[in-house]
Amino acid sequence: MQKEVLLEVKNLTTEFKSDGEFVKAVNEVSFTLHKGETIGIVGESGSGKSVTALSIMQLIPNPPGRIFGGEMLYHSKQKGVVNLRNIPSEEMRSFRGNEIAMIFQEPMTSLNPVYTCGNQVMEVILLHQKVSRKEAKKKTIKLFEQVQLPDPERVFNVYPHQISGGQKQRVMIAMAMSCNPRILIADEPTTALDVTVQKTILDLMLQLQREQDMGIMFITHDLGVIAELADKVIVMYKGKVVEQGPVLEIFSNPKHPYTKSLLACRPPLDKRLMRLPVSSDFMSTDAEGNMLEIPTTVSEAINSVIISKEQRKAEHKELYERSKILEVQNLKTYFPNNKTFFGKTIDYIKAVDDVTLDVYEGETLGLVGESGCGKTTLGRTILRLNEPTEGKIFFQRNDLLRLKPDDMRQLRKDMQIIFQDPYSSLNPRITVGEALMEPMQVHGILANNNQRKEKVYELLKKVGLTERHYSRYPHEFSGGQRQRVCIARALSLNPKFIICDESVSALDVSVQAQVLNLLNDLKREFKFTYIFISHDLSVVKFMSDRMVVMNKGKIEEIGDADEIYLNPQSQYTKNLINSIPKGQLTDIRASIEKKRSADILV
Repeated sequence: MQKEVLLEVKNLTTEFKSDGEFVKAVNEVSFTLHKGETIGIVGESGSGKSVTALSIMQLIPNPPGRIFGGEMLYHSKQKGVVNLRNIPSEEMRSFRGNEIAMIFQEPMTSLNPVYTCGNQVMEVILLHQKVSRKEAKKKTIKLFEQVQLPDPERVFNVYPHQISGGQKQRVMIAMAMSCNPRILIADEPTTALDVTVQKTILDLMLQLQREQDMGIMFITHDLGVIAELADKVIVMYKGKVVEQGPVLEIFSNPKHPYTKSLLACRPPLDKRLMRLPVSSDFMSTDAEGNMLEIPTTVSEAINSVIISKEQRKAEHKELYERSKILEVQNLKTYFPNNKTFFGKTIDYIKAVDDVTLDVYEGETLGLVGESGCGKTTLGRTILRLNEPTEGKIFFQRNDLLRLKPDDMRQLRKDMQIIFQDPYSSLNPRITVGEALMEPMQVHGILANNNQRKEKVYELLKKVGLTERHYSRYPHEFSGGQRQRVCIARALSLNPKFIICDESVSALDVSVQAQVLNLLNDLKREFKFTYIFISHDLSVVKFMSDRMVVMNKGKIEEIGDADEIYLNPQSQYTKNLINSIPKGQLTDIRASIEKKRSADILV
């Protein structure tokens, strides 16, 4: 039996003015959302998925944007069918947050830094519900408990900068759920979260959906999440819906080449690939810009790049006969936690706690674990961006902790880092060309700036950009392009060792595949050694020769990446693996059956 309709979007078109012309960010998009239904919207950056959500919420800035055409029919309990496109701003406020709520992608920019987390959630409750401040506070703390925030009463009184990214996202989810909305729009709500926290949040959203019969629009680039959460999938490409249908149909029999590419470029957990399939394996464009389909199936694309166990074994035999480029011995990095009135430290946070590991020349060592496990602090300590409390670090047999500042500065050109957020890693006031040239000037690489400029052009081409990007500023690039610029900057000093700290976690799955392939190609060409840090175990497994699982500052287990996935020794690692949304057809069928059973019980 078909459930009650909540929202009908018909031929929605949203435009933005750019260089005197209107560009269609959303082009005649249509879909219907029912009560208790979850629609998954997928597509790469710029496909129009977030703009679709913002259009429904009437949050498109005008200028430069405008909703140019179509209807957004919301079936309200109190007011009947309302076209959200036509109602005035004052009336829209009564729907926004109350009946239609939204969880935004970036919680740090969504939360007000000068108000406590509790006050911000209370504000929404007091605005839409006739309750006292005491009742609003009680409800806020209960919501914090529901989204499993540690010590809800403490979180109520802290500011956003005092909690982790995952905790900030849970505050945003609590805020969105505070008024029991009929429709929840979730824009990449779990992108910044670890797999275990992500699973908890997704289970929570499904539980709240069942309790309130809520409709959910879930926007994400992670098809594994979509597979286990959504009833229906909408695939967007360049502002248009290229394919939509039931989740099982889309995953088992994708029709559009772009959908095939999205399914194929996820790092598989049950196979070892030489490279990840990308969009260009399924589609290309002609001289006029029209799309041309390449007749390839998802399985054909994946099977063509599989590495056999024998091939991997032979590669590893040669790899582990090489010298060690890095040796870490009993490393500890502690941060003061509590101090006495007179400033004496009485308690420490043990971010890295007695870690010992080696990295071989040409190896990729993966570091995986939840937020707060110490993986980023370990990476920063190895480079002496954080000073260790105790232990030893040898890089090419140089004792890094005994080097003088000038000697350490000289050695830094051989040791580079690619940070998680490419936007905050680049100076917004200088062009990309200047950002790439600056390290070469500091370290005296090449004779003059003309030679350095030629080197920058070469680096831009190497990472898939062009010479015309030299004079552009960081804000003129997409997230994937900015990350490529950061990779090029790391390469500018011809390093031997690179730490990639969550360098692809914020990228769409299609762009992520391109960047991972690029990192592997550069590794083969320049004989790089990587430490690859991520909370995404599937990405770490694809990239790594060996894997280190960290928990509470310590190494939980270390070994061959495939072996750890197939035969994890610790319960912590097993929990990480079990929490990964795998997107297998068996999982999708099980999820559908589970929802049917829940509907029958209701």
